[in-house]
Amino acid sequence: MKLSDFDFPLPDHLIATRPATPRSASRLLVSDGATLVDAVARDLPQFLRPGDRLVLNDTRVIPARLSGLRHRGGAAGEGTARIDVTLLQPDKAGQWEALIRPLKKVQVGEDVVFGPDFSARLIAKEDGVARFQFNVEGDAFDAGLARYGAMPLPPYIAAKRPADEQDKEDYQTIWAKNSGAVAAPTASLHFDEGLMQRVQEMGVHVSHVTLHVGAGTFLPVKVDDISDHKMHSEWGAVSAGAAAEIETTKKEGGRVIPVGTTALRLIETAARETGQIQAWQGDTDIFISPGFRFNVTDGLMTNFHLPKSTLMMLVSALMGVDHIKQIYAHAIENEYRFFSYGDASLLIPAGETRPE
Repeated sequence: MKLSDFDFPLPDHLIATRPATPRSASRLLVSDGATLVDAVARDLPQFLRPGDRLVLNDTRVIPARLSGLRHRGGAAGEGTARIDVTLLQPDKAGQWEALIRPLKKVQVGEDVVFGPDFSARLIAKEDGVARFQFNVEGDAFDAGLARYGAMPLPPYIAAKRPADEQDKEDYQTIWAKNSGAVAAPTASLHFDEGLMQRVQEMGVHVSHVTLHVGAGTFLPVKVDDISDHKMHSEWGAVSAGAAAEIETTKKEGGRVIPVGTTALRLIETAARETGQIQAWQGDTDIFISPGFRFNVTDGLMTNFHLPKSTLMMLVSALMGVDHIKQIYAHAIENEYRFFSYGDASLLIPAGETRPE
C-alpha cells in the first residue's frame, strides 16, 4: 500500500494542546462493528462486558527535555552556548541516547551543565543522535531529571506552547510505575480513579504490561511504499502473570482490549512465535499495517492519530482501511480533538460485536 492511502485533511484547530478536565470527560467515539456511537470516556463501561480484559501500559514518562549550558574557554568568541537535550533511551552501559540542539555547538568530551550538581558529557554523536554520560546515576539521576527536566511534549504540541508544571501531571497515566518512556501511552490519559473503579466493579479485568514509548513514535514515514518502512525499536516486557491472565481471558471467551497502540504492539509481539501470548521481554520493532494477523487483540481504545503515520496504519489493519476513513471523517465532522491530549475511540472490529 501507498503512504497516500493513510492521508486525510485535518483542520489545525482540532489538534488539542491541553487535555479534558476531568480526564474521563473527554469524548469517546465507539465503532462497534459498523455502528458509530458518540459518547464520553466515562461511558466506557457501557461498551464493555463482564469477562473482558483491558491491557494497560504502566510505563512512566520521564521529564526528558533538558536545557543546559556548554562552557568553552580558549578560542575567542566561543564562550558559552545554550544546549537543548531530549533524552531518547538508555543503553546497557548506563549512557543515554539523545537529540541535541544545536548539534554542532557541542563536541565529544565536552559537558553540558543543567544545574550545579547535574551535568552530562558528550561521548559520541552520529547521524544526528548523541550519546551522553551523566555525572550521577540511580536516585540522584532521577532527582536531577525531576528538578531540571520538562515533560517531552509531542512536536505538534511543543510547536504551539512550551511544557509547564501542569504537564507533569497531565502527561502521566494514573497507574504509571516503571520509568523509561519519553512519550506517554496517551489512550490511558482518559482514565481517572472513578472510571477505573467502575470498570473493575462491573467485572472487567485489568492486566499491566510495560512498553517504554520512544520519541521514534513521532517520526514521519518517509517512503511511498509502506512495506519499505523500518519501525523504530522500543523496549517492553510482558510478565508471565500478565500473559497467563490474558490467555485465560481468551480461553474463557472474554475480549482482550489493549488501551493504546503501545500495549497492542507489545502483546502482539509476545504472541508472534506461537500465535499465543507468552512471557516476553526485549526490543520490539513490530510494524502493524493492513494484512497483519492479530493473535491476541479483540478491540482497541486509542486516540485519533496523525495522517500518514504508522499508528493510522495500525488502526487500519484492525478495522479496515475504508472503515477507518469513515470513522475519521465522522470524528472531523463532529470536531473530536486529535492526538496526544485529544479525544479517544473504542474500536471493536466486525465479528467482535457486543451482545445485546
